[in-house]
Amino acid sequence: MSVLTVNGNTNSLLLAGIAIAGGSLAARGLQTLRVPRIVGYIVVGVVLGPLLGVVSAEAVDLLEPLSWFALGLIGFLIGGELDWDIFKRFGRQVTSILLFEGLTAFALVTLLSFVITLFYFDWRSSLAMSVVLGAICAATDPASTVNVLWEYKARGPVSSMLKAVVALDDALALVLYIASVSIAGFFLSGGPRAGFVSLSFHALYEVAGSLALGLLCAFVLKRLLSWVDDDERILIFTVGAVVAAAGLAYEFGLDIILSSMVFGVALVNLGKGRRLRSFDLVRRFSGPVYVLFFTMIGARLNVSGVGRHVWMLAAAYIGGSVLGKTTGAYWGALYSRAVPAARKYLGFCLYQQGTVAVALLVMASTRFTGDIRETMLSVILLGVLVFQLVGPLFVKMGISRAGEAGLNITEEDLIRSYKVGDIMDSDVAVIRDGQSLSEVIRTVSGTESFYYPVVRDDNILVGAVTLGGMRNTFVTQELNDWLVALDIMEPLSDKVTPVMALSEALEKAAQLDVEYLPVVKSNTGDVFVGVLDCRAVHRTLAAEVLARQQKADIAGVQPV
Repeated sequence: MSVLTVNGNTNSLLLAGIAIAGGSLAARGLQTLRVPRIVGYIVVGVVLGPLLGVVSAEAVDLLEPLSWFALGLIGFLIGGELDWDIFKRFGRQVTSILLFEGLTAFALVTLLSFVITLFYFDWRSSLAMSVVLGAICAATDPASTVNVLWEYKARGPVSSMLKAVVALDDALALVLYIASVSIAGFFLSGGPRAGFVSLSFHALYEVAGSLALGLLCAFVLKRLLSWVDDDERILIFTVGAVVAAAGLAYEFGLDIILSSMVFGVALVNLGKGRRLRSFDLVRRFSGPVYVLFFTMIGARLNVSGVGRHVWMLAAAYIGGSVLGKTTGAYWGALYSRAVPAARKYLGFCLYQQGTVAVALLVMASTRFTGDIRETMLSVILLGVLVFQLVGPLFVKMGISRAGEAGLNITEEDLIRSYKVGDIMDSDVAVIRDGQSLSEVIRTVSGTESFYYPVVRDDNILVGAVTLGGMRNTFVTQELNDWLVALDIMEPLSDKVTPVMALSEALEKAAQLDVEYLPVVKSNTGDVFVGVLDCRAVHRTLAAEVLARQQKADIAGVQPV
């Protein structure tokens, strides 16, 4: 009996635990090689599923509701990135890039697939299969694409346009899909057919219904958030609304990720305050859900035992998608006079495929039979596997070469990346332990500091003088010329070293309720080297965050 079964039934809790833990460990290991985390999640899924057979297709199906939940969270957070200012600044560029990259990829994949399939099928079947493959390749997976942007803290014109393009790619792919299956149904003899009118009505229902559901959920959540003011309730209401939106979309046959994206877009543009806080809280909550979702995508990818014509078609599908989206994005950016970075690098960020492509594949597979159906399934799954593995690497490359990685960093991110030595003040006024009171006063009056380390002649730290402590000394003691620094100094509450993590040092200062911590050379000695001024640290980091954001924003309005 498998470890994933209990009394003959799949142990879904153990499966989820293995997927989350394994995906996280693999992602951590691959990050040391500068590989995006999402690749690690998918690799673990492939190992657990197709390679080892630990996770069966039936076991993955048991976690389907969690996939819907993950799609809802992903769509909601992607929508939260699409502030109306993005469309005001980049609307024309986004539209041009979207149409050029989608249609160019569609045309190339259709043409290449038609040429190859002519050697294996009649021309009617070849054309039917080719146009559907071309339509599906136009989809870009917004979940994995935007996840890489979040991981590398990307901000700038390329990142902003990329978020908008991948959010709208679903709609373009759906339109192309409707047209392609209508063409396929016209040319194929026998088999199920769907008229253009019925397909168009279904697409209109799906898009309009998703828009309406997303808007409704946004207005309801806005109302609920106006009644709460603590983080716990904001998170509960927000996650509950996302779950409800995903459940309603599934119940009524709507697009889960589209309705959730509309939900996020509407909420972030209805106002600021607590609504923005809800996105931050959901993003912190969503980590394990992401890991499970992408690990299960990897577990689904089983393309063993395919024929030579499938490999040739998959190569055409992958090559046509890459070439079409790269050149199409370049042409669209050039036509719309987008910034040079968008022309050069945006196309590299559009390769990833996943949920949307698989969903369209499932829909298409119900309309075809026999070898055509099996060939299409294998080709798309091979394409998804390749794009999910290499796509994140190209997204990272694109945003890095565009100079946008790390520009959306927060103060907390900087704190985690710094050591005490990176930001301490080493040029501070010190007081010698034998200095007289009058000398101490002259030193204090000649500087603007509030904290003065007291050291011996060999620069060994022995204490500190603070303005507050001096004030108390003047009140409680009789002032005499024989008083020296040792008489008025305060004992050290604690000390830190230059190699200590800044986050650890700031946490220690908060626990001690102090604003200053002296820095000594090492834990084995008390040789003074500087002072960690917590208020100055936060001012410096806030200025650095603002500078990076301004750099990204200025890049978006540079003349062509």
